[in-house]
Amino acid sequence: MENMIKTFWDRNKMILKSFFIGLLILLLLIPATFIQSLVSERSSRQTEAVKEISSKWAGSQTITGPVIGIPYMEVVTYEKNTTEVKKWAYFLPDKLDIQARISPEKRYRGIYEVVVYTSELQIKGSYDSLHIAELNIPADKLLWNEAAVFFNISDVQGLKEEMTLHLAGNTLDLVPAKYSSDQFKNALSAALPASLAGVRGPLDFSATVQLKGSGDLLFVPTGKVTTVKAASSWPDPSFAGSYLPDLRTVKDSGFTADWKVLYLNRNYPQQWKGDVHEMGGSAFGVNLILPVDVYQQTTRSVKYAILIILLTFTAFFLIEWVYRRSIHSFQYVLVGLALCLFYTLLLSFSEYIGFNKAYLTAALATIFLIAWFVRSILRSSKMSLFVGALLSLLYGFIFTLIQLQDYALLMGSIGLFITLGVVMYFSRKIKWTEEEK
Repeated sequence: MENMIKTFWDRNKMILKSFFIGLLILLLLIPATFIQSLVSERSSRQTEAVKEISSKWAGSQTITGPVIGIPYMEVVTYEKNTTEVKKWAYFLPDKLDIQARISPEKRYRGIYEVVVYTSELQIKGSYDSLHIAELNIPADKLLWNEAAVFFNISDVQGLKEEMTLHLAGNTLDLVPAKYSSDQFKNALSAALPASLAGVRGPLDFSATVQLKGSGDLLFVPTGKVTTVKAASSWPDPSFAGSYLPDLRTVKDSGFTADWKVLYLNRNYPQQWKGDVHEMGGSAFGVNLILPVDVYQQTTRSVKYAILIILLTFTAFFLIEWVYRRSIHSFQYVLVGLALCLFYTLLLSFSEYIGFNKAYLTAALATIFLIAWFVRSILRSSKMSLFVGALLSLLYGFIFTLIQLQDYALLMGSIGLFITLGVVMYFSRKIKWTEEEK
């Protein structure tokens, strides 16, 4: 019986070893999954750090206004009862011009870096006229004594100075929620001067806003023609919202961007009554982003763990059987664990020195460790150099795939096809059973 088992092992050890390696590869996906969870956890901590700093500094900012609102009484009939209900009519400016100077700052929460900004906004524009007659509101139903100017800032915590609006020679101090309507419930607002009631001529306005924020700085195109010019010393902007800039220049010294948006490009009118419109959906602007998200890149590299492990074990298998070098199963396990530890090194180093340097550091450490191990177990410098060169090629290939996001599938397919061809070439020399010897 013992001889039969020995004979069976001798005749089929290639196949049995192959099954063992395949099972080991599947088992090594378990620590790879744990590493993926660790990356997600660290990324969540970074998100929490961003939220904490934003809550104390100011969050994303969306600027809307100025908008003139005039309440009026409307007769409404419910079943058989007739009553008067106060509603609002809104008038948007004909011209709106915004000059934005954005000064970025870096803040830290432990090891996490967050970009915040301080912006100075020069806002000016004009109302050519308030076309009240076009809304078919009887003049005696207008409540001019409750008319207001609304200016909405999404996070007023970011205001550094009191908000003052100069409108047709009048100076208006805008305060939170002084007036409230269905469209603007908590916006900055001020009473429309009584002297402007019924005025049909042009109404010029201007304001200077000192505003802090983090993440997005967006502008709602309330003007019939809205122009925005933004400039900053930050070299990595992400242009966000519904419209890309018409002109933009991005350099290492910073960026400039110009937008021009017409009222024809929006889905709400220049003036309306009664209804509530989602104006924020048309906002556009810029986000000062960190150029590299180490957690996103680490996540992508972990997804290639199965490829690294598979190709490395395939190389060991070919070395073992083509060159008649014996490698113990436990040694396969140790090499697999070293390949998995590469990702923990990558994650921990990338939080301090960036992804690229961390990838190089972790790859070199892993390559030297495995090459030294191969030199120890096979007693061959040639095999050690071969394994080191192979791992260098694999890690370089994966790094290239991570950098070439748009061409990752194409490059990956070509690389795997070539790799399969190389494996098929060397596998010709393998004697899979004793009968083939």
